[in-house]
Amino acid sequence: MTIRLAVIGLGKMGVSHLSIANALEDFEVAAVCDNSKLVTEVLGKVTGLRGFNDYDEMLRLEELDAVIIATPTIAHEPMIRRALDRGLHVFAEKPLTLDALSSRELAERAATQGLAAQVGYHNRYVGTFAEAARLLQNGALGKISHVLAESYGPVVLRRTKPTWRGKAGQGGGCLHDYAAHPINLMNWIFGAPELCLGASLARHFSAEVEDQAHALLQFPGGVIGQVSVNWSDPSVRKMTTKLSVWGEAGKLYVDRTELQLFLTGKHPLPGHYGEGWTVRHITDLSPPVSFYLRGEEYSAQLEAFGRAIRKVEPQRNDFASAAETDLTIEMIEQQAAAAPAAAAEAAGSAHRSLFTRVFGR
Repeated sequence: MTIRLAVIGLGKMGVSHLSIANALEDFEVAAVCDNSKLVTEVLGKVTGLRGFNDYDEMLRLEELDAVIIATPTIAHEPMIRRALDRGLHVFAEKPLTLDALSSRELAERAATQGLAAQVGYHNRYVGTFAEAARLLQNGALGKISHVLAESYGPVVLRRTKPTWRGKAGQGGGCLHDYAAHPINLMNWIFGAPELCLGASLARHFSAEVEDQAHALLQFPGGVIGQVSVNWSDPSVRKMTTKLSVWGEAGKLYVDRTELQLFLTGKHPLPGHYGEGWTVRHITDLSPPVSFYLRGEEYSAQLEAFGRAIRKVEPQRNDFASAAETDLTIEMIEQQAAAAPAAAAEAAGSAHRSLFTRVFGR
């Protein structure tokens, strides 16, 4: 079965997906769509691909099985709805939408129609993160107490004219664009949080959106999750994402390249892991892919999309799981906006009273 596919949105991620899909045997790229006529004309001359500047026109004129949507987040929901109307399988870049309820509705609709519906949380296809998820879901650390999810990068280091990622209301900002990745990894392992206990969104160089995001979350089972994200960090060369997890039977640190697991011996594991420290590297944990660009995970997620369309395997990062991330983002936004001055004043009063009671002054 060859899957006829269109790629919508030809920015960095759209061109990346186009290159990978064009190289995979499961897919035949039938068309591309972008609001820039110059981009579609140049790409058409170089590749011979049919280009469109109107999404609805493309859906009317092309016989498609699936679409990849790599537009700014604000455009995802209406485009996904129209694709589902035509019975098309959908791969959308993250976050899924700007409204968790809408994301949940799209997930339910795609499931009802039996359509593959996937979101580009590529870290779920990074070998180290996948192994960490397997270990934690199998109870390697016993009862979990705390998880720290971090991402840092040098994206915004001075005031500049913003792209859509620097504009409010379009899906830009550190929370949507960066924090979504480590949050999604927490959701994969622990589900959706029950509460956001505290949150802070801080601006440094961006005029309309936050450059740092910090939050404290409570997950089912009493697990406390901490989010620490900064895309204005000059100490790192490129985006880095990592998880640190503490449990009654040990602790685990994992990033893009390495997994470090310490076990106390309370929960013996077969295979590679014994009591004390075990270190495993991405080179040992990455299944091969048929085409490499940027990283195995980018090809692996599209290969998985093809297998989901052919109903060979269930999806690892479907719309329903992405809706949990959208919900978490909304909870953080609401908590950060919830009368911070009043909350600070109340906390200050309580702390002064405590200080007086303890020290008598």
